[in-house]
Amino acid sequence: MVIVVSCDVLGEKNNGTTLAAYNLIGALKKMGHEVRVICSDPERRGESGFFVVKRLPTGRAVAAYLSKNGVALSWPDHEVVARALEGADAVHVMTPFPLGNYTAREAIKRAIPVTAGFHCQAENITSHAYLKNCRPANALIYKIFYKKLYGKVGAVHFPTRFIRDVFEKYGGKTNGYVISNGVGSEFTPGPAPERSEDSKDEFRILFIGRYSREKSHSVLINAVKKSKYRDRIRLIFAGDGPLKDKLKKKASFLPIEPVFRFFGRDELIGVIRDADLYVHPAEIEIEAISCLEAIACGAVPVIADSARSATRYFALDEKNLFKNGDSDSLASRIDWWLDHPDEKKKRSEEYAGYAREFSFDECMKKMEEMIKENAAQSVRDS
Repeated sequence: MVIVVSCDVLGEKNNGTTLAAYNLIGALKKMGHEVRVICSDPERRGESGFFVVKRLPTGRAVAAYLSKNGVALSWPDHEVVARALEGADAVHVMTPFPLGNYTAREAIKRAIPVTAGFHCQAENITSHAYLKNCRPANALIYKIFYKKLYGKVGAVHFPTRFIRDVFEKYGGKTNGYVISNGVGSEFTPGPAPERSEDSKDEFRILFIGRYSREKSHSVLINAVKKSKYRDRIRLIFAGDGPLKDKLKKKASFLPIEPVFRFFGRDELIGVIRDADLYVHPAEIEIEAISCLEAIACGAVPVIADSARSATRYFALDEKNLFKNGDSDSLASRIDWWLDHPDEKKKRSEEYAGYAREFSFDECMKKMEEMIKENAAQSVRDS
């Protein structure tokens, strides 16, 4: 098949949507499909299979803010999109933003079957305007803004049942497929890198995520301050983002200096295997692949029980949950797990087995099936 993937956000691999796009593109190519990618990454200009449009002008307030967050949105170009769609068998749109919406409309005009992915909660948008707790604002995004795309396409990819239920509550029923974005086979338990002599007594607590407001890094920093093991805990914040300097300042009082840096995939696996605990305090999340990757390596997680996050469903026991936004609750959980190493070892083995349900290869096969089934249904309906 000739499959067009429309990416409003594609460039640096510094966010979940970009990673999901690259993973899908690579998997479809590996399966033998011709994949055409519409995006605004200037580094891809002239590269075979890429159709590059301009970026949303940075003079606009939204684009300027996104640029500060290391993200650039694409702006539709009729000629570029038309060339990408010529002779295409199917289109998959990653997000309901200007390029994605335009690509879907143009594909539908040409009777090309369209599917779309759901990778951005309403709260991911409203939180930047300090309105993440404003239900009318969030509902409006689902009912009006998002429905322009998801209400028209033949099938919708939801990474979790949680986000399908959230959207359909406001946007109506869809032909929805619940498919995880998947965990790579390289994320497995294994030996941790050897520690230096002066760090052998440390407890290392890891969190992987962008340095942004909805990830709630501050809750973890405050919890370590309250832990009875605070003098032995080193926090490792794997990621990058606009709040880096603020978070470093907030964590400067901790007895052991935290680590703030982005790790490449191979190095990250070693960091995960070396962690004594993985804490995921994020309040808003569709699917925390970083948490799944950690537990696939055998890390024991402590997860916020936020009602606006699917990550809480990864908990195998109430001891793997803490009260959302409550640093006292999190400190108590951290202390319990560090007090019970035998329980932690047993739970580590259970989590490594549980994570096999999210095999990347199997998830990508399901994505291919969704695209094929939608294309076949479109032929039957025509």
